[in-house]
Amino acid sequence: MTLTDHLHSFIDFLRVERQLSGNTITAYEHDLLRYVRFLQEGGTDLPENIQHHHIASFLELLHGLGLCPTSISRNVSAIRTFHKFLLSEEICSQDPTENYTVPKPWMKMPRVLDLIEIEKLLQQPDTANSTGIRDRAILEFLYATGVRVSELVSFKSRDIYWDDEFVRVFGKGQKERLVPVGKVALSWLREYLREVRPALASLGLGGEIVFLNRFGKKLSRQTIWIMIQKYLRAAGITKKAGPHTLRHSFATHLVEGGADLRAVQEMLGHADISVTQIYTHLDREFLKAVHHQFHPLESGKINL
Repeated sequence: MTLTDHLHSFIDFLRVERQLSGNTITAYEHDLLRYVRFLQEGGTDLPENIQHHHIASFLELLHGLGLCPTSISRNVSAIRTFHKFLLSEEICSQDPTENYTVPKPWMKMPRVLDLIEIEKLLQQPDTANSTGIRDRAILEFLYATGVRVSELVSFKSRDIYWDDEFVRVFGKGQKERLVPVGKVALSWLREYLREVRPALASLGLGGEIVFLNRFGKKLSRQTIWIMIQKYLRAAGITKKAGPHTLRHSFATHLVEGGADLRAVQEMLGHADISVTQIYTHLDREFLKAVHHQFHPLESGKINL
């Protein structure tokens, strides 16, 4: 069988076994077709013959075509998943993506808020009114769990496990995962559910959805983005940021605190740890910044 045949089998696997969305499958197919054609044009059409240098050359091609770091990272994730499939199906005996690291200059460092900025942002909603209580609960929930905004707006009340301090979320392809949520976020969530949501839910338009708008309907992702912009301005934070920035901040602060990368991967719902590994690069940048700020030779306290 050729690489093209194996690719068709892989796409069928994603559709039938993984039950991924149509858009996700299309993205996989688009990226991997280009990868397979590149290999075939270079004379490689058997999985067992693919080596690190083939992948490196392909990524050089993508970089040369002007693809942004996010697109290159997506291609790497697709290639890793494809080769793991080939290995699991015993089509080949080795995974050429194992221990392969994407060149750092191509890695797009996600924008994050530091701890002081997070604290300022969380304090902005006016909790003397119902909208402020809801917004504070949303901000606390986003930062405490690292969920995607699409997961937040679809979050249901039956997916809160109060005693265990976990929530259940459904990510890409409706893949389910359990995420820890701290006491502070749970406290704001409980206040919102007790003091605010009943009046919104009385309109009967939100079902079990936790976070509702003033019409009692499910919030949109755009509404969450606009809300965060308002509170960023109020906090005097000039960084460009949105809901995903809170997700990046959640992960970065965990890694900076010494969290295991596999645990962070599980909490974020990343299918491939290569996506999560970007936070180790952020951690190193954080360490460098600390070194430059506080080491006497770097900070200027010692002049030679």
